This record gives sequence, structure tokens and C-alpha cells, in this order.
Amino acid sequence: MKVVALGDAHLGRSYLPYTRDGVNVRELDFEASFDAAVDLALAQEPDVLVWLGDVFDHPRPTYRSFRVVQRALTRVREHGVTTVVITGNHDTPRLPGTGSPYAALADTFGDDVRFAHRMGYERFELPGLVVHAVPQMLTAEATVEALRRADAERDLDRTNLLLAHPLVPSVERRYADINEIEVDDGLLRADLVLLGHYHAHTQVRPGVWYAGSTDTFTFADDPGRPKGIVVLDTDTGRCRHVPIPGQRPLVTLPTVDALGLSPGEVAAQVLERASTVPDRAVARLYLEGVEPEAYRLLDLEAVRAAAGAALHLKLEPRFVDAAMPVDELADMASMPTRWDAYVGQQDLTGFDEHQLRRLGHDYLARAVEEAGP
Repeated sequence: MKVVALGDAHLGRSYLPYTRDGVNVRELDFEASFDAAVDLALAQEPDVLVWLGDVFDHPRPTYRSFRVVQRALTRVREHGVTTVVITGNHDTPRLPGTGSPYAALADTFGDDVRFAHRMGYERFELPGLVVHAVPQMLTAEATVEALRRADAERDLDRTNLLLAHPLVPSVERRYADINEIEVDDGLLRADLVLLGHYHAHTQVRPGVWYAGSTDTFTFADDPGRPKGIVVLDTDTGRCRHVPIPGQRPLVTLPTVDALGLSPGEVAAQVLERASTVPDRAVARLYLEGVEPEAYRLLDLEAVRAAAGAALHLKLEPRFVDAAMPVDELADMASMPTRWDAYVGQQDLTGFDEHQLRRLGHDYLARAVEEAGP
């Protein structure tokens, strides 16, 4: 049996101050990548299609994002493909009474699509395959309990496929994320396991894979690794990644080693690097050991003109004798990482550091959700 999986799409995420027809350009990128991923998945002629959570970037998506998913599910239904959808850490509500966007989709597509969005284990029996769905939970304890139930309800005569959306500690942690739940990969017990949440396609161990995301969101997403879908053959246990072509590149330009350079020399090197930014790219350029005065004298309009082919070029100065780079305002998704960094720098004698980190993440999650559209 051929199972095709889509990982995190994060529809509705927007950053960088660039719009087209009033819509953030990067938000349009994520929509285009998601649509391309759905078309690419259907082109594989799958027996089963699975979405592994965080299709939306927020549990209260905009009408625009919601319609993108509605149209995609309509295409899937027209192809007659059996589909299973679980929720992720971004698109699961944290507040009682908020409601889930997947509940509304289930009202329309529930006869054709199996949704696991009620924060509980669900089992879906298909010809020759049992899908054990563990959507995002509110706590790690609830997640562990659901995974144990999935293990206990494995079928002896059919292939067991587990779907979940946790972070496992055996993969390289590139950033902390809002509402994420970490579990040991030893709890992922099934014949085959497909995971959402981690944005790079990765094999955790034999039979267990992260599908990866459908686009590159930030430089923390390892933009050198392609994004796409995965195709799993349940008979052979082989899982292959199929990249989505033509996505917007995120590139890090060669660093300017500015230590000892005059302001004019710094400017010349910055302009030279800026002129090499690929077409349409989001790029960043580090200036190591730059004097504050040399950085202040940079003609930013000239830099932007030199990088005219790019969507965005961000300069990252690391000043002489400064431990931290000057940075732009953080987006909300990076706030848990900044909270963790702050906590890590404090003297916490007598305090429960793990509890402080968890409470900070919970407060940030509630603030984001309460301030949402």
C-alpha cells in the first residue's frame, strides 16, 4: 500500500514587511507550497493520504487560510483518496471553548476524511492497514497515555501505522516552539511511524520518519535541505522524500570579516556580497567584528539597491567586543526560544527550572491565542 504524507504547512504564517495585493508575500509562498504539495501527493496515486499536523499556523486561522485548505480537501475528495488528518502544536486550541478549525472541516468532509482533532487517540481501520492517530494534546502526560493506547491496540493481522506530532530528543533541536510536546522515541511503537512537527525530513530510527515541512520558514529550518512530501510503501517499509521544486531560497551569504577594516572597506564588501543574492531570495549577511561607527555609516539604500533581485536582505552585525548580534524584533514563533535563553542565564537556585520554562511557554501560547484574529 502506498501512503503519502504532508508535514507542517503553517498556512497563515507571515513575516517580512512585504505584501502583494495586501497579502504578506511569505504567506503567499506557504500557500503556494501547500497547494504544490497536495498536487504532488495526488500525482503519486496514493492509496492513503495523511496530513501530519500544523496545516494551520494558528488554531483560529483566517478565512483566507481556511479556504486554501477547503479547496485542497475538495481536490482530494474528487480524487477519491482515503485521507487521515491529525492536529499539531500550532493549530490545536489551548483555551477551553475556542473550538477547532478541524471541527468545521469535519462537518463538510467528515464522510471522506478522517480527522483526529479531539485531543485523544483515534483508530481508523482501512483495508490492510490500521492507522493509529495521536493528535496534539494539552500535556505530555496525555500524549504518553495516547501513545500507550495506540501500542496496546495494534492489530496482529494488518500493518499498523502510527501518526503523531511530537518532538523526539534524538533529533537535532534547532529551536524551541510554542506548545511542543517532547516524548522519547521508544514510545513510538508501531510497524511504521510518520511524524509531524520537525521541519526537516529525517529518519528517527528504522521505521520512524519525520515528513518535514512543505516550505522553509526561517533559517532555523535548515534551508539547505529540500522541503516536500514523503511516500511510504507499507509492504517494503521504504520511505522516500519527494521535493517540491521552485521554492523561494533562503541563503546565508559569505561573512564579511570586518575586524580592522575602514568604513569604506566594510561598505565595499557589503555591497559586493549584496549583489550576489539570488533572485527572489530571502538572505542574511553577517558582519563579524564590525566597528559600530562603520556599521552606522553604511548606506542602507545602496545595500538594498545592490540586493535588488532579493525579496529581503538582513544584515547581522556582530560588533567588536559584543557577545550578541543586533537583531530585528522577534516573530512570535521565536519567543519560546528567547524565553529559554533568558531562563538559562539566571541563577535559579531554589527554583524548578523545568517548571519555569514550561510556565513561560504556556503563558506565551495563551497570549498569542488570546490576541489572535
